[in-house]
Amino acid sequence: MYSKQCKFSGESEKVTFEKQWFYLDNVIGHSYGTTFEVTSGGSLQPTKKKEEPPSETKEAGTDNRNIVDDGKSQKLTQDDIKALKDKGIKGEEIVQQLIENSTTFRDKTEFAQDKYIKKKKKKYEAIITVVKPSTRILSIMYYAREPGKINHMRYDTLAQMLTLGNIRAGNKMIVMETCAGLVLGAMMERMGGFGSIIQLYPGGGPVRAATACFGFPKSFLSGLYEFPLNKVGSLLNGTFSAEMLSSEPKDSASVEESSDTLEEKQTSEQENEDSMAEAPESNHPKEQGAVEIISPDPAYKEPKERGSKKDYSQEKQRRQEEQRKRHLEAAALLSERNADGLIVASRFHPTPLLLSLLDFVAPSRPFVVYCQYKEPLLECYTKLRERGGVINLRLSETWLRNYQVLPDRSHPKLLMSGGGGYLLSGFTVAMENLKADPSLKSNSSTLELHETEEPAAKKWKYLESDS
Repeated sequence: MYSKQCKFSGESEKVTFEKQWFYLDNVIGHSYGTTFEVTSGGSLQPTKKKEEPPSETKEAGTDNRNIVDDGKSQKLTQDDIKALKDKGIKGEEIVQQLIENSTTFRDKTEFAQDKYIKKKKKKYEAIITVVKPSTRILSIMYYAREPGKINHMRYDTLAQMLTLGNIRAGNKMIVMETCAGLVLGAMMERMGGFGSIIQLYPGGGPVRAATACFGFPKSFLSGLYEFPLNKVGSLLNGTFSAEMLSSEPKDSASVEESSDTLEEKQTSEQENEDSMAEAPESNHPKEQGAVEIISPDPAYKEPKERGSKKDYSQEKQRRQEEQRKRHLEAAALLSERNADGLIVASRFHPTPLLLSLLDFVAPSRPFVVYCQYKEPLLECYTKLRERGGVINLRLSETWLRNYQVLPDRSHPKLLMSGGGGYLLSGFTVAMENLKADPSLKSNSSTLELHETEEPAAKKWKYLESDS
């Protein structure tokens, strides 16, 4: 099954998917899960669920040992099949004619016949199912099509991150990710619009191409904040001020909140070269293959068509002021240093990120760090042990193998994923000096005395063995 993400603005727009092209006009009004068939002219027609005929005894062979793939078993040529398509014959009828004109179909086993029919249907039947976007669907699609955009994070690894990070409604989370917004969207989906998320971003602005595909309502955006990564140091040192935000570039990227979905806005010139690797997600949709981002408001691409330059500059100034206000709110939330968790999934080295961001997390809270390679996390593990303030450190790798589950032929698939990345997880603890509280000091001395003193039973046993 192939998947593709599309945004439909309500206008008649052509969509290309797996060598098929069609229009999404007829999709409006149908519920998620509806299956459509591509007819002539690229229009979509909903298909009715066909009742399976009663099982009949099929004419099948006992084995496939006498079948030779010499390319002569099919009587229909490619020209004949093309002529059938030009006549408007449906894919189901083409598959039936292929079966009737195959000289070796009846000699194949029943399993081989089913496999042959399934293969031909996949090739000639243009069937499309519209499904509601979710974390599972989007993560599987990105990992299969464009794993580089999500740092080769496998979908089961993302599920482990959400579980280890204790992502739930009402939390106050900090996330630093460069996975096209997939991790951010997964967190927002699990929190359900309750709580707050502070996203730290490098470069001119956050990249949220995958987040926009979830189709979150506008109410979800009220708890989403963003803060530039290069201002974290000043926030930790106590030198951060509102004037520092006004010194940022005027053409920095901003995220539009006027629609019911998150829209990615990329700058014309990025300050950071690493941000340029993610920027083409909305600028070159046709080069992405499986993923095509269709902007629901093309007016943003050509601001001159919306009105005069004065109106556009006022609108831009209003958005910049709103973005500055959100940055100040995010700085106030970070300054409280009571976050309920930390998620890091970026292509940058995790050690400096984690050591600085852990200061914003409250004690007894989880943190999870993802990296495609093991060596950076090993260094991060060592630095955390030296620093202290964390417990239950665990470096893990998820092992995944898919199984085919069918009657009389269930078995593990021959091909499996080589790796989905590594996770470093743990919990924060308060680092306090025991000398500050005399009672704690006395209790610790008593505990040390009990630990060093040998139990009476062991003394008695030791003296008895000597005698």
